[in-house]
Parts: sequence; structure tokens; C-alpha cells
Amino acid sequence: MNLLFLGTSAGVPTKSRNVSGIALRESKGKGWYLIDCGEGTQHQVLHTKLSFHSLKAILITHVHGDHCYGLPGILASAGMGGRKAPLTIVAPAGIKAWLEATCDATHLCLPFALEFIASEDLPSVKFESMAIITHRLSHRAPSYAYGFTEQKVDADLNIEKLTQQGIPRGPLWGQLKQGFDIVFAGEQLKSRDFLISKNTPRKVVIAGDNDQPDLLMDACAGAQVLVHEATYTEEMAEKAGDVGHSYAKLVAEFAESVHLPNLVLTHFSPRYQLNPHASPSIEDIRKEAQSAYSGSLYLARDFCEYTLDKAGHFAEVLGE
Repeated sequence: MNLLFLGTSAGVPTKSRNVSGIALRESKGKGWYLIDCGEGTQHQVLHTKLSFHSLKAILITHVHGDHCYGLPGILASAGMGGRKAPLTIVAPAGIKAWLEATCDATHLCLPFALEFIASEDLPSVKFESMAIITHRLSHRAPSYAYGFTEQKVDADLNIEKLTQQGIPRGPLWGQLKQGFDIVFAGEQLKSRDFLISKNTPRKVVIAGDNDQPDLLMDACAGAQVLVHEATYTEEMAEKAGDVGHSYAKLVAEFAESVHLPNLVLTHFSPRYQLNPHASPSIEDIRKEAQSAYSGSLYLARDFCEYTLDKAGHFAEVLGE
């Protein structure tokens, strides 16, 4: 499971950072999920190996433009690129109304179906290898977090239990190993009851804009990684509260309180410069978060990619 950041700036792009967009790549194959897509996201995708043919779903955290203005362009380009497969969109209801109006006004006719799921219903959506749960946040507009948990975890057969049940070696064992339930001796048997997992399921939580990190207490249960905005430092706490955003120390203290092993901060205000010797700088955000958090801390950069392996180890993917 990999996270590839396509945009890490808040509100408006800078010369080095686009507005919000994150690609979550499945462990096997080319399937991926797009969380938020501010203006210019499709241009960012052009600099990666991602394909809109392999996109499983787009999830929008809230209606503000720096998180969604890139959506019509992405859909149009996917259609012009020959996509035919249906596409799931999980987003606030306002996104659907806006998208339908945009398609009507610009004569955009997509050659593939859209399955729209309203975030307000706090849906749980399952794909073949990924389960996604929606969590409500606090912001000026209704905002949501999405928890991604892998569906298929490498497991071994419980040979002792299979033998005790008298299930003969052969195709039935193979079906159970692949995750399929079976019928044996007139009884329905669940695959999960005969598997011993080698590792716990990988789980990543990606939050939209949010001024109350503690709302993610339940969402972060069992998670190895939280991606959360840190738009400001504590010096700007009053400003952050006024506009419904978090600052570095606030997020870091929450992550520490729930013993989260990995925290990735993103969505930095353009006022924070890349140059660590400038003032204010993104390095200020790092130092503040590190003062309150003892886990592994990462400050996202555009096109920076991280991997979460089967054992739950999280690390940056270093370029060749």
C-alpha cells in the first residue's frame, strides 16, 4: 500500500506545491484511489506512472475548491483517454450537484458511468482489496476523513482445525485459502475461521480539513498511518480556529495520545516557505510537531511517495 502526494499546499498552489491531492495505490496491480483533486491535479498525475484506466474511486473530503476543482478535468481526460469502466465517487452531495451543472454547461458527456455515494451518509464502501469507512470532521464546510483497510491479508491455513473438522485436502482447502466460504457435509463454513493471518490488516486514515483531531479517535484504532492537515503553527492558533484548520502541535498531541506510529502532515499554508532558513518555514511546522510527538513524523512534499509494507512498516520511497 503506497501513498503518493500530488499536492500539499493549502488554499492556493505555490511554485513548488500544488493544492490537495493524494493517490493511494493498492499493494498488487495498478489499482489506485484518488483522495481530493484540487485544480491541476491531472497535470500532477502526468508526472507519475498512474493511469486513469486503473483508478478505482475518487473520494472528496469537502467542497472547498482547493480539494475539488480538478474533478471535471480529470473525468473529461479519463473519458478522452478511452476509459469505459464505471467510476465510484464518494463526496459531499454538493459535489454531485456542481459536477452535474458543470457537465451540462460545458456539454461534457462521459463515456463511462459514475456511481455517486454521498459522504453525508458516512458510507462504508468495499472494493475487492480495500474497505473504506467515512468519518465526520469539523470544518467551515462539512468535511470527512476516509479510513482505508486492506481486505486481503496473507494467511496460512489452520491445518489442525481443518483436520479436526474432517475436511479433506484438495479443492476445498484451496477455496478456503483464497478467501471463499464453502459448504461441507451440509454445513456452511467461513473461510476466515480456517485462516491464520501472518500480519494485521494495513490501515491508513486520510483526513480532510479539520480543527478537531480528536474526532479521529475511533477512526485511528488499528491504523498504522494518519495523514492530516497542519495548515499553521501554534503561533497562528487563533487564525486556525477562525477558519476551521489545525496547527502542527494540535495534530501531534492527538497522534501522541492515541499512540499512532506514523503521522504525515500536509496542506501547509503558502506562508510557510521551503527554505528552512526563511521565516516562517515548513521547518517550523516540523519542529513544533516533533516537540509533541514521539512517533515517526513526515512532512509531505509534492511527488513524495511512502510505502506501508505487509508488516506495518512505513517509510519514504527513495528515488533511484
